[in-house]
Amino acid sequence: MRRAPFLVVLASGCASDLDALSPAGPAARKLADLGSPVLVFFIIISAVMWALLIWVALRKTGTLAEHAAPDAGGGKGWVAYGGFVVPGAAFTAVFIATLRTMNAFPVDHQQHAAPEIRVVGHQWWWEMHYLSKDLNQVFVTANEIHIPAGRPVDLELLSYDVIHSLWAPRLHGKVDLIPGMRNFIRLQADQPGRYAGACAEFCGLQHAHMKFVVVADAPEDYGKWLAQQRKPARQPDTEETRRGKQIFLGGPCVLCHTVRGTDARGTVGPDLTHLATRSTIAAWLPRDLANLHAWVVNAPSLKPGAQMPPLNQFSGQELHDLVAYLQMLK
Repeated sequence: MRRAPFLVVLASGCASDLDALSPAGPAARKLADLGSPVLVFFIIISAVMWALLIWVALRKTGTLAEHAAPDAGGGKGWVAYGGFVVPGAAFTAVFIATLRTMNAFPVDHQQHAAPEIRVVGHQWWWEMHYLSKDLNQVFVTANEIHIPAGRPVDLELLSYDVIHSLWAPRLHGKVDLIPGMRNFIRLQADQPGRYAGACAEFCGLQHAHMKFVVVADAPEDYGKWLAQQRKPARQPDTEETRRGKQIFLGGPCVLCHTVRGTDARGTVGPDLTHLATRSTIAAWLPRDLANLHAWVVNAPSLKPGAQMPPLNQFSGQELHDLVAYLQMLK
């Protein structure tokens, strides 16, 4: 019974929503088909090597008086086979298998269709532009990538500050966002669901809190989501949300944030038009009343290095009204 807490901790350490060996799309499945056998293969190799080391350490070696002369020879076969032949064959097999898998991910960007979504990496959050030939249908959101389940979606990847790397392991391997360079990724989820992702390239102080989620919707739900996101912001329908809107438009918020349908047109921070439809703020915090209040008052205390400055000029009632307005932006 004393082992039970240890086993629980050990099992929880193995569980992760960033599990590359539980693929949920064709690209991730190709990578898992390579990764799983290679993992097993190297575990076996490691076990054999440890067994040999233990055997060498424990075997009876005799005495110095019985020891063979230094020039007696022998043992070269172990060196040749164990040091060159076996490792060479193992790594060659893995190398060939890796090349075959890489061939399924062409680097020729001309093979990609026009991207449906543009993802821009910022320190330390994600900006998603849903593109369309009709500019009236273009909109921007943050930290959530919605795609229709069951078909591939091409994404363009950009960065204007440092190198980031978009990684949703259950759907695809990591692909870098490099300043001054356009990159592409094709995501496809077999089934509707939520698939965690994160930046996989160290990008500064809050790299660990630069997360996102891919939301794969059923096709009809995806169409409804697009239609909703293209609408301007909801109009306040209570006294507190009407006051909150006036506080938002009359304060510093409009310098950095956009709320479509209002005079707020800042582009430094995330678009807040439909903030309340997202599950998180700041790319990692659950979007709830407590976190929204704390984030507005002192964002750097929750995410040191964040560009949003502390806004401690609001009274308690003003802060409550402002957060009520943000919470109704659905």
